Parts: sequence; structure tokens; C-alpha cells
Amino acid sequence: MIDFHCHLDLYPDPEREVREADAARVYVLSVTTTPRAWVRTAQLAKGHKRIRTSLGLHPQLAHERSNELDLFEELLPRSRYVGEIGLDGGPGYGQHAAIQSKVFDTILRLSARSGGRIMSIHSRRAVDEILERLAATPDAGTPILHWFSGTATQLRRAADIGCWFSVGPAMLRGEKGRSLAKAMPAERILTETDGPFASGPDGPLHPADSWQAVRQLATIWGIPLEEARTRLLDNLRSLSGSVPDHIRERNIAQRASA
Repeated sequence: MIDFHCHLDLYPDPEREVREADAARVYVLSVTTTPRAWVRTAQLAKGHKRIRTSLGLHPQLAHERSNELDLFEELLPRSRYVGEIGLDGGPGYGQHAAIQSKVFDTILRLSARSGGRIMSIHSRRAVDEILERLAATPDAGTPILHWFSGTATQLRRAADIGCWFSVGPAMLRGEKGRSLAKAMPAERILTETDGPFASGPDGPLHPADSWQAVRQLATIWGIPLEEARTRLLDNLRSLSGSVPDHIRERNIAQRASA
């Protein structure tokens, strides 16, 4: 199973979430909302080869935490993954568009300068602006639009510029979400939960609940459940490359110390 967008550090008991995700053999991208949270959150993943920690600065916090961009730049060499980043034009956040744009543009530029990153991107009510910036900075890396909620036209444009998509049980419960998922390139979809913010009938979603999204995608694609699971794992391998992260990171560290 794959949970490619989960806020492990924001559960009431993060250590328990890590243990349970590990026991369920879930591949987790643990996203952060501020650079200052990254070091402590990365410690949660220590010794767990299926968990990676993503360096983020959430757009809803950009107006409060833009002063952490220097820290973001300092930490960036330590992570292949960037997120949660992006723009948010929703109620209560649209008035901070200028500082959100500054933060997002800076992160894209830093990522490009660092050789590109795998990026988990928030795009609520700001899809056109996100796509314009991604198209203008292709060397920033591989963009993955988390919980995409734009239009069909925006989806086609996103696919055309090489975006990936992460979809979860909460998104796929609605007719619009299912319709968008059906139109996404199947070879560029991963599952997520967005826990603990996204919920199901029993409360906040947990990494193992990403299995619900596999089941929903199997129905959308009209294929057996196991075939959907295999397709998603193949997608993750394609995204990550043939060398496992822990080997790649060890080699980077060895070269740095040589």
C-alpha cells in the first residue's frame, strides 16, 4: 500500500502511527508544513525504510512562516522530497496570495538549483497559478498534485506538463473526485490519505486506510483489485527510480564525506 501524502507528525500519537504503518507495510510520504518541523518529523522515520519525510512550507502558513525560507534552503540537500507546498486561494487565504507566491516561487527555484525534487503540491482554488509556475520552472522536479480539485480542462493541462496526482478515499467518495481520477493518466497516479485532516466513517484516516483508495481506483479503472495494487506499486517504482531511497541516500552521504 502507498500513502503518498500523510501528516504523521500531526496525529495525537505519531509514534503509534509509524508503528502501525510499518506493520501494515505501507509506503508513506510524511509531509511537513514548516521547515522547522522537518528535523523532528524525520526522526519518526528513522529505521523505517518505507517512510520518507518531505520538506514543506504549507501555503496556508506562508504568511506566518516565510521567515523559515532560509532554513528550508539549509535543509533541502537532506531530502529528495518537497511538500507540502503550493498555493491556496480558498476563503481566509486568498488575501495572502502575494506571500504565498513568493514562497512557492522560491521553493521551486531552490529545488531546480538542487537538481530537482519530487514535490507534493497543494493547489486548492489556485490550479492555473500553480501550473503556470510549474511550466515556467520544469527543472524544479516532478510535481504531484495532491487531492486535485480543479476542472477537467485544468487536469488535461496538468497532465500535458507532466504532473502526477495523489488521490485518497475522501476525494474518491465524491462524484467529481471519481470523474477526475478516471481522467488522470493511470500511470501517474498514487494513493494518499491526507490524514489526519481527511476523515472516513470512523474518524481520521490512517496510512493503512490508503487501501480504500486502491479499492476505489480498481472500480474506476474496471480492473481486479490486485491488478490495481500492482499498477500503483509500479507507478511508485517509476517515480522513485530503480535504486531504493535508503541506498541512494547512503551513497550521497558517502560522496559528501569523501
